Amino acid sequence: MSKLDEKVGQYIDEVRGTLGLEPDVDLIRKVAEGLGPSIHNADASRVAASDPKEVETVKRNFLMGKLGLDDSDDLDRRLKKVMDMYAEKSRTKYRAVVYYLLTKEFGKDSVYDS
Repeated sequence: MSKLDEKVGQYIDEVRGTLGLEPDVDLIRKVAEGLGPSIHNADASRVAASDPKEVETVKRNFLMGKLGLDDSDDLDRRLKKVMDMYAEKSRTKYRAVVYYLLTKEFGKDSVYDS
């Protein structure tokens, strides 16, 4: 099993076990692949949801940059909703899982279609 496969398995377990959601395994893999080597770095692989600067980075770089969403109150509200939901269930918030959840929340799965 590759290191990527191990990480994807960890993220699937997080979505299914910790969050109680049925994961889209293919999308989780694509999100993890898109993050590249950062998923293997302890600091870069996690999101500090309580840090406003970190949340702003997720908003700017991922939601607006990668998913192509416009800055709006709705964007902020839905980002907060996802962060709060994940924080309620887990102390550790994996970046790949956060990005996966946001991709699903905004219905932007097609961004990862090749």
